[in-house]
Amino acid sequence: MPSASEAPLDLAGPAAPPRRNGELVFEAPWEGRLFGLTLTLHDHGRFDWEEFRRRLIREIARCERQAAVGGEPFRYYVAWRAALEDLLASKGLCGGVELDTRERELAARPPDHDHGG
Repeated sequence: MPSASEAPLDLAGPAAPPRRNGELVFEAPWEGRLFGLTLTLHDHGRFDWEEFRRRLIREIARCERQAAVGGEPFRYYVAWRAALEDLLASKGLCGGVELDTRERELAARPPDHDHGG
C-alpha cells in the first residue's frame, strides 16, 4: 500500500481534489485537516485507497446533484467528508453517533484554542 505521500490521488477526473497553480486548495482549515487525516488513516492501512475513491466519486455526484437543485455551490470537501464517514462506519472504525458527538465537541472549542490566543 502506498504511503500517505504516495496515495494515488486523482490529478484529473471525477475524484480529483481542487487545485490552483498545481497546488491543493483548501477553503477552510478543517478541509486540510480532513485531507491529512484521510491520508494518515490510509497510510496506517485502515482502508484501501480505491475503496475510498469509489465512495468519493459517488458522494461528489450526489453533492453536485444536490447543489444543482438547491442552488448552493458545490463543496468538494463536504463530499470528501461524507465519503470518509461512510467508509469508516462501514469498517466499524467510527460510527455516525461517535462522529456527530466528536464534531460537536470540536465545534464548541474556542477558535484559537490551539494557538495560544
